[in-house]
Amino acid sequence: MEGIEFHHTLPIQLRFNDVDKFGHVNNTVYFTYYDLGKTDYFSTVYPSLNWDKDGVVVVHIEVDFISQILGMNSVAVETAVVEIGNKSMTLVQQVIDTKTGEVKCICKSILVAFDLEKHDSKEIPEEWKDAICAFERKDLRKKDHTSSSLSPEERGEA
Repeated sequence: MEGIEFHHTLPIQLRFNDVDKFGHVNNTVYFTYYDLGKTDYFSTVYPSLNWDKDGVVVVHIEVDFISQILGMNSVAVETAVVEIGNKSMTLVQQVIDTKTGEVKCICKSILVAFDLEKHDSKEIPEEWKDAICAFERKDLRKKDHTSSSLSPEERGEA
């Protein structure tokens, strides 16, 4: 998580049913917070996205619960794309206490661009990549690992 700058923050309103009998937000509820953050992130970064035709689906998710959220806490979800490939991108999110800045939970997801009409994955459109990179203020495209610093023999060209 070090070195990640979050340019997108969404305040979250805790609901009565988010809190379990132990007085803290149930761990399953965090995923709804992350979903809200994802939706708002993409609506902010690329507002002309046609959600009837295009989408993103989560294909992998990992979460670290660091500290409990109590019903009286004020929290927000911070979201950042950290890498963009041909069809997938890596998204990092964290739930923070807005009063103390304490990180409560960290989530890393891999999302795949999806064509809702064809019901299949698709290449991430260049205009999405451009918008995300502009929003994140850096080029996040995966670099081709067939670097020209390799010899012709190493590249299989000899």
